[in-house]
Amino acid sequence: MVNDDGTTQVERPGASKGRVRGRPRGRPRSFDRETALEKALLAFWEHGYEATSVSDLTRVMDIGAPSLYAAFGDKRSLFEEVVQVYGARYGSFTDRALAEEPTAGAAVERVLREAATVYTEPGHPHGCLVVHAAANCSTPEVAQSLRDRRNADIAAFESRIRVDVAVGELPPGTDAAALARHTGAMIQGMSQQARDGASREELEAVAEIAMSIWPRTGTHTG
Repeated sequence: MVNDDGTTQVERPGASKGRVRGRPRGRPRSFDRETALEKALLAFWEHGYEATSVSDLTRVMDIGAPSLYAAFGDKRSLFEEVVQVYGARYGSFTDRALAEEPTAGAAVERVLREAATVYTEPGHPHGCLVVHAAANCSTPEVAQSLRDRRNADIAAFESRIRVDVAVGELPPGTDAAALARHTGAMIQGMSQQARDGASREELEAVAEIAMSIWPRTGTHTG
């Protein structure tokens, strides 16, 4: 019924009479940003950029589309952040090997062996996100960004190989560009092999064969 002051009074069985007041609006659902980002990373890693839709992302991240856009921007912006996190968390072994190993050969051997482990370990999709996410990617900016990352690794290998040639660690006639690209091809091929079910031991055997053809010089005595 309506009271003199205009408020509405309701009666419920077993309850005292009272005034019904407006319910406060619900707050937007909160979520842990880092957890949601990790879930997005795994989705992109498993399915690639193009095949992962916004609806897929909101489902696996357990958030609504407005929350996704507010926290991460659009799908492309979210993916760029995912790639940064992937590089720091899962893909940093290449940079570490190049920085810590005394020669290019030692660095490449370490990279291949660590790739065999990372690309096949349980708990996340197999292979490399930067390689797999580019498959069937029809967004030019995303495809170019991933291509630039892969080429940057090859350039880093080439630079390190040239240093070894200059100091006599590798033969003077070593084709640094070709050797670096061979290394990149091995890493990318191992990624796909891991996606196809190759085990760590099988990829380690591939790494061993790759290093067996690594050029050496018999004149270096350092």
